[in-house]
Amino acid sequence: MVLVPFARLRVSGDVPAPLRGGPLILAANHISPADPAVLMAACRARGVAPRFLADAAVFRMRTIGWIVRRTGHIPVARGSATVTAALGHAAAAVRDGAVVLVYPEGRIGLDPGLWPERGKTGTARLALMTGAVVVPVAQWGTHEVLPYSAPRGAARGLLRAALRRPAVRVHFGAPLRVTGSAQQATEQIMSAIAAALAPLRAAEPDRPRHVDATRPLSTARSRPRG
Repeated sequence: MVLVPFARLRVSGDVPAPLRGGPLILAANHISPADPAVLMAACRARGVAPRFLADAAVFRMRTIGWIVRRTGHIPVARGSATVTAALGHAAAAVRDGAVVLVYPEGRIGLDPGLWPERGKTGTARLALMTGAVVVPVAQWGTHEVLPYSAPRGAARGLLRAALRRPAVRVHFGAPLRVTGSAQQATEQIMSAIAAALAPLRAAEPDRPRHVDATRPLSTARSRPRG
């Protein structure tokens, strides 16, 4: 496994057996460029093979782009028309019985404490459109593997990770069916992700020990905690 030299992966929680083959939506927090590799490994450990909604820029990369295109992942570009199109493709995949993994924040989060930001409504709309169950997924420690600025600084970050092999934890939370408006359903999803994340970072609840100097910080989309 590609993660072995750089991190110690610990997976907890589960995806119920009837849901592993889909239709299903996995909704995860996003804290590092390393997240997709970590989540793919964690999903494999639980017998799940998701299709990711991923930044369209990834699909244009020479080697990685060819891989993600061939494996059926779904590109998302900025702009309302392209996001709507991607949501339509994702809904079609879910209705066909796929497992689709989405980052509801829509980007690597910039909350200073690395808690999930206020989510965008796309994941909730996908769940409401398809009636699919949502499994919240929390991860912690990937910010110690790759810096926010990757690929710039990636070599240095991976070297440091190889020397330290930080613990990376992924937890699959309890399945939920969202209800109400898209905004209400979004809050249900983000609250479930935050609840799944809290035990993973119990030793550093308010401020992460590892500080990435390349990460910009913003409280604009921070969710109130309390």
